Amino acid sequence: MSDNPFGFGLPPEEPENGDEGKEKGKGNQGGPANPFGFGGGAGGADNPFAAMFGSLNPNDLGAAFQQLGQMLSYEGGPVNWDMAKQIARQTVAQGTADGSKDASVGPAERAAVQEAVRLADLWLDGVTSLPSGASTAVAWSRAEWVEATQPAWKELVDPVAERVGAAMGGVLPEEMQAMAGPLIGMMRSMGGAMFGQQIGQAVGVLAGEVVGSSDIGLPLGPAGKAALLPLNIEVFGKDLGVPKDEIRLYLALREAAHHRLFAHVPWLRSHLFGAVEGYARGIKVDTAKLEDAVGQLDVSNPEQLQEALQQGMFQPEDTPEQKAALARLETALALVEGWVDAVVHEAAKPRLTSADALRETLRRRRASGGPAEQTFATLIGLQLRPRRLRDASRLWASLTDARGVDGRDGLWEHPDMLPTASDLDDPDGFVHREQLDFSELDKMLGEAASRKDEPQDGPAAKGDEDKDDDGK
Repeated sequence: MSDNPFGFGLPPEEPENGDEGKEKGKGNQGGPANPFGFGGGAGGADNPFAAMFGSLNPNDLGAAFQQLGQMLSYEGGPVNWDMAKQIARQTVAQGTADGSKDASVGPAERAAVQEAVRLADLWLDGVTSLPSGASTAVAWSRAEWVEATQPAWKELVDPVAERVGAAMGGVLPEEMQAMAGPLIGMMRSMGGAMFGQQIGQAVGVLAGEVVGSSDIGLPLGPAGKAALLPLNIEVFGKDLGVPKDEIRLYLALREAAHHRLFAHVPWLRSHLFGAVEGYARGIKVDTAKLEDAVGQLDVSNPEQLQEALQQGMFQPEDTPEQKAALARLETALALVEGWVDAVVHEAAKPRLTSADALRETLRRRRASGGPAEQTFATLIGLQLRPRRLRDASRLWASLTDARGVDGRDGLWEHPDMLPTASDLDDPDGFVHREQLDFSELDKMLGEAASRKDEPQDGPAAKGDEDKDDDGK
């Protein structure tokens, strides 16, 4: 888990239109410097409440207290998703550190994305047995990405937040919980707000970096909808010296490949998201530490509350169950990303002069601990190891050489047929090992079930008829 996984930190107020809005947002241009921690403006770096109120003029104070009231009155699930979306949209509106501002996608950019995805799917037909998984292709702004991916973030984060919230609520003795009902309710509301702030800032920053709906190896967008972000693609390719059309097409290949995999491997999505839920089930909070911290807190002293949070007051402990779940998730994600890397390279290498350079750039982007890894590590504690991704890509390429496209892609028919973490250490051993054919087993079982349900008019029945005819 990363430091301060549930910290405070509101982004600066969303700028208004024109020069007045720019002046109002001065000092916070480029978004929050630390999207996962505290702070939120001048004078607020050391005090989360000062960040909320310290820089406001009297006319804005009422609105600030109204927002605080909404935080405390929240009665929904473990995460205040309305707040998360609001903060993510505010973070997007402020722009990124390089000064780029979000903007609506024009007709020409939408047409270019649609054509790139169409061509990418055509190229992929020759390198994989999985058919197209994208029924439509769309070009999103950063704000549209935030809106479209929120359901997936909710599915990923809610199990973790719920377990942490339950652990926090169970700190007080049972006989005291009835008397402290309002306090517990307030703690849960604040917990939902804390998660909402954290996730909103993380997703808002991530929206300024991602180039599609599958950057982190998970299907964050709607099924069948291949999506690219033209503004972020332009920023990504700014200093690469590669033609923009080639960059767009290479990224379209990656997006389309992800959609093929998730559309035609029906168990894969639930397998990945289930690993996150398995991680959540293993969460245990150090209740002794939490009880001690809560007992010493002075709720009227925001600096003391911040210090407790910074020391990991609500940070769950790692457990063997969590580590096992995360290991399964990391391996599965490495296999997904490795397969995409291998098939995209096979499709792009003969056609794009910049294929090798773009492949290495994207690998280094992942290896450097980019925004996707930082966000995912912050939200659920996952650290995707780039070494596994490269190993997985080499293994899939070796499988293609040894078994062909159909033999390679056939391994996705059942989770038990996939390579394990130890197989990534010995790819040659896995490639030349005899694999179980689950499809044949399923066929045999199906035929046996069909025979069992058939009427008894086979040879045995015919024999009985012969006996009757003979009169015996």
